[in-house]
Amino acid sequence: MSYLNAILLGLVQGITEFFPVSSSGHLTLLQTIFHIEEADLFFDVLLHLGTLFALIAVYRREVAAVVRGGLGLVGVGPDRGRITRENAERRRMAFFLLVGTIPILLAIPLRPVAEMISGRPALVSLMLMVTGCILYLSDRFSHGTQGLREVSAWKTALVGVSQAVSVIPGISRSGATISTGMLLGFRRSFALHYSFLLSISAVLGAAAVSFAGALETGIRTDLIPKYLCGMAAAAVSGYFSIRLLRYLTARGDFGVFAYYCWGAGLVSLVLSLVA
Repeated sequence: MSYLNAILLGLVQGITEFFPVSSSGHLTLLQTIFHIEEADLFFDVLLHLGTLFALIAVYRREVAAVVRGGLGLVGVGPDRGRITRENAERRRMAFFLLVGTIPILLAIPLRPVAEMISGRPALVSLMLMVTGCILYLSDRFSHGTQGLREVSAWKTALVGVSQAVSVIPGISRSGATISTGMLLGFRRSFALHYSFLLSISAVLGAAAVSFAGALETGIRTDLIPKYLCGMAAAAVSGYFSIRLLRYLTARGDFGVFAYYCWGAGLVSLVLSLVA
């Protein structure tokens, strides 16, 4: 793998991890159609860590609040024994994130399906177009007003289920979780906020699985400098992608990604069939 390819894959990972356009789908199509050498598992770990750094950089205050709220749930930390509205909200968010994280276990039986689809670029392209339909429906028909105080645990669990389904290449994790939240009545800004905080567990889980596989297959130390360049590209592009998505969502332009998914899916479908 060259430095250019590592940086290119890092940029694609950082941009598509947070934009609702499926990072796994884009990486699969990019490597297949343009014959880019497939990245090994250790590089996958570093790419996920790069996007995680970007996420924490943008949501550092919210992440700190969730950690504090989680400690409060088990009766430790600075909020122990204190009952205030702010403390209650931190604990409520921590609880909802826990509820939303548990369904990620459903991704385990879906792994064989995901691996089968990842080896067929045409199917990945079709899944990308399915993501476009999901985004269009949520943007067109959702007018939710619910925030942290109004949502219920079962709704956050369903958002978690949609995150598990996004293990399938072409189905966007952020697109699925944000859209599910919006269709369940979440306010757009809260759906985005909850989706990104929920993704921390998914990114950590994906990195852990890839790291375990990397230990088994071995790590090529000669490629580490190139991998670090890709990781840096993922972190920088991910940071600005989150900022841009927050801006577009606030403006009500979330649905524009549906047209991109349809177009990209159609183009990649044609290229995969003629390649």
